[in-house]
Amino acid sequence: MRIAQIAPLFESVPPAKYGGTERCVHYLTESLVDRGHDVVLFASGDSQTSGELCPCAPRSLRTSEQISDAGVYTAIQLGYVMEQIDRFDILHFHLGCSHFPMARHLEIPHVSTMHGPVTGNDHAQLLKQFNKIPLVSISNSQRHPCTNANWLKTIHHGLPRNLYEYKQTNGTAQYLAFIGRISPEKGIDRAIEIANRMGLPLKIAAKIDHADQTYYREHIAPMIAANAKIEFIGEINDQGKQQLLSQALALLFPVDWPEPFGLVMIEANACGTPVVAWRNGSTPEVINDGINGYIVESIDNAVSAIKQLEKLDRLKIRQNFESRFCADKEAEEYENVYRQLIQTHNCERKAIRRLNHAA
Repeated sequence: MRIAQIAPLFESVPPAKYGGTERCVHYLTESLVDRGHDVVLFASGDSQTSGELCPCAPRSLRTSEQISDAGVYTAIQLGYVMEQIDRFDILHFHLGCSHFPMARHLEIPHVSTMHGPVTGNDHAQLLKQFNKIPLVSISNSQRHPCTNANWLKTIHHGLPRNLYEYKQTNGTAQYLAFIGRISPEKGIDRAIEIANRMGLPLKIAAKIDHADQTYYREHIAPMIAANAKIEFIGEINDQGKQQLLSQALALLFPVDWPEPFGLVMIEANACGTPVVAWRNGSTPEVINDGINGYIVESIDNAVSAIKQLEKLDRLKIRQNFESRFCADKEAEEYENVYRQLIQTHNCERKAIRRLNHAA
């Protein structure tokens, strides 16, 4: 198939460090190319792909100091897509909703993966207004606030099988890990409290957005400073994640919001590391309680779960990842969605031609 992958421009594809959506677009794009498809990636100019790159901004918008209006570059990006639309059998959007007004008039198969939560009245109104846009959810829980939207399928994210390695710890793992973004909804304060209660070191590898600087400075930094066993590392790349996760007792995922997926959970599992996750959003879909981690609902629950970590087999955690969350499995599921949409489109065109001929 001839496929357009249309990525957000905020981060490069893949991102150098933090950036879940762009990372997922990269893994999917590379898997589709490996499977023999002709893929064009519409992304920032500092992106990398084994397919064809159509640069839509000089570099990722987060690293571009001269960008004053991100919407300008999204408009440029959609213009590039329309200029080349005859090249493709299907368009795959990862832009949230910015393309919806255009997409409803497209005469080519297209699908949009929703990477963020679709909560609140605003999303309900949006998806009611654009109820013909074909959508893919990244977890079943993501759909709950807007069950009447045009959801085609839930497709969980996947990672390349060889991106992270399983390494035996031989009982040497002695710290907890947190990877993500410093913000109230990510629950970093809970992670610190759990480490304090357990008397265990906690290594925090996290991004601090400009909007969360005050929260970090006033709430989180003092909590870190109060405990010498807590180490703030900052943003890390895949090599850093391999080193941090493979030697951790567990990844703490204490989210306080309806997490749409939580890529870091399967990154940990790929290293054989269990996850202690709050029951929120997608976490029960990703974590099979007692197999690749534990689902908890309070700090007391989390402390109890950490005391039970030795019951989990880290090799089986890696095997669970391989059977459920590899990128080639994700790519196969998207292929099926693409074929379904293309077949439906072709049938509709044939029906229109027959009607026109009869008239």
